[in-house]
Amino acid sequence: MPLDQTPYFDYDDDEQEKEGKEMGFLDHLEELRWHLIRAAISIVFFMVFAFIFIGDIYNKVILAPAKPDFWTYRMMCKLGNLVGAPGLCVDKLNFELMSREVSGQFVMALTSAAIIGLVFAFPYVFWEIWRFVKPGLKPSESKSARGAVFYVTFLFFSGVFFGYYIVSPLAINFLVNFQIDPSIKNQFDIGSYISILATLTLACGVAFQLPVAIFVLTKIGVIGPAFMRTYRKHAVVVILIVAAVITPSPDVTSQLLVAFPLYILYEISIIISAREEKRKLAEEQLA
Repeated sequence: MPLDQTPYFDYDDDEQEKEGKEMGFLDHLEELRWHLIRAAISIVFFMVFAFIFIGDIYNKVILAPAKPDFWTYRMMCKLGNLVGAPGLCVDKLNFELMSREVSGQFVMALTSAAIIGLVFAFPYVFWEIWRFVKPGLKPSESKSARGAVFYVTFLFFSGVFFGYYIVSPLAINFLVNFQIDPSIKNQFDIGSYISILATLTLACGVAFQLPVAIFVLTKIGVIGPAFMRTYRKHAVVVILIVAAVITPSPDVTSQLLVAFPLYILYEISIIISAREEKRKLAEEQLA
């Protein structure tokens, strides 16, 4: 997926610095302050909206992976019936969620609303940061990074959906059904459940930014396609380690499901790095 195309998501910068105009350090700080204020307002807006409908969000979104009729479990059951492996069907999740503090549910409602606000405001937050950074780039750098907002947002939400629909339910299913002894009941605090769900989902969203990170590193000359091809085997080991960290369960299937898309992103990153290096060499020859 090249980063040198212009999708509709990359807006023009209305506040871009006028040509030839110099800005002082305090001016830059003032501009950054307003970018951050607008970004914070967007997060609060989505947070308030999420808090208003927090009951429906908990029932239909947050607690959905804790129910046997969740979409992922139903697809696993269909796959199990197709390949003759009925063990893939999830009939019961052996745990109960509890709130052991007086203010527990209220605090978790605020926390969940804040996380949801951050996720949905992410495109605008990144756009505000990009508007601050973009005027400081050279024309060639700005051109090569065109479409950055779109690609970063696309990769982030792809990772979030992957974490929510694939990684989280598999990890939750393994952890809640694991028992040392049948006499031990699984009664978890709601905060523990939210922590695992949010961590896995957001971690996948960040991990899916690998192509963007490789593009930036190639741009500044830290890494190149030859290096990535040479150390491909080492990268596979690192990806497996990252997958093991992201998935809290020792279930090999969950780790491989995380590692496989990361490896695909690594191969895509090699292509992006090669294109960026080729473009840099062409510019140097013209210079």
